Amino acid sequence: MNRTVGIVVGMLIVLVLVLYNTTYTVNFHEVAVVTRFGKPAGVVREPGLHLKAPFFVDQVTRLDTRQQLIESPLETVMTRDGQQVLVQAFMTWRIDTDPDATLRFFTSYASVDGAAKELETQLQGALRAIGGYAFADLVGQGSKLGEAESAILEDLKRTRLAGTMPVSVGISQVVLPNKTTVAVLRRMAAVQETLANLEEAKGASAAEALKSQAKSQADIIMNFADQWAARIEAKGNEEATRYYQEMRSEAELAIFLTWLDTLKASLSSNTTYITDTTRAPFHLIDLEAPVDAKGIPQPGRQPAKK
Repeated sequence: MNRTVGIVVGMLIVLVLVLYNTTYTVNFHEVAVVTRFGKPAGVVREPGLHLKAPFFVDQVTRLDTRQQLIESPLETVMTRDGQQVLVQAFMTWRIDTDPDATLRFFTSYASVDGAAKELETQLQGALRAIGGYAFADLVGQGSKLGEAESAILEDLKRTRLAGTMPVSVGISQVVLPNKTTVAVLRRMAAVQETLANLEEAKGASAAEALKSQAKSQADIIMNFADQWAARIEAKGNEEATRYYQEMRSEAELAIFLTWLDTLKASLSSNTTYITDTTRAPFHLIDLEAPVDAKGIPQPGRQPAKK
């Protein structure tokens, strides 16, 4: 019985080894290249379990068909306006799943890592398309970076490597060398200073215009005020002349009324006066003041003789 068990176990081991060497699996994101005696025999794209010849007869290499990412080193590029810039870009790519293209990829690179190095070099060379743009087209609002990325992608598609499919290209950095940066900053500072001077000149011109307008309006108002004051003065002189003519006809009455106004103004506040009641207009409060023919009290009463 022990011998039977050993035979069964041995047969199971042999069966497992046979199955292991005669089957393989392909994931949904892979493509398998089968080689027979070292030469490509076919490409399998369907995911699942597949059969192959055992041991050294058939070998299976699985290739990842998902998108891969590579990034170029900083590359020095001369722009259309003679500006030297450092450009870095990235690219996503994948293996072409067409059977013939997959076989060309396998025979050329054998692995994704092998192709990535070649693609990195190709991307670095394709960055020369940046030279067709001015520096101002690559920075700031309204830049043409998207157009430049499309141009690089089209160049890579025209010269694509065997079995590869470029998907997208992006420019991650556009920087200036240190010396160039200093020169550009100085140039930008000069431009900003010029713009500031222009704005200052515009402000000064606008200020002078406002001052001139304000002065003109002030002169108009002053002239109007002078004319109005002259009218008021003329009317006042006219009224004063008429009043003066009327007072001349009744001089005694005018003098008497003036005395009353002066006396009223003097006694309108809480003030103590020590004064001579024989002098105008305080003689009006002297009951013994002499009167003229019209009965109006007159100043200058002489004191009574003893």
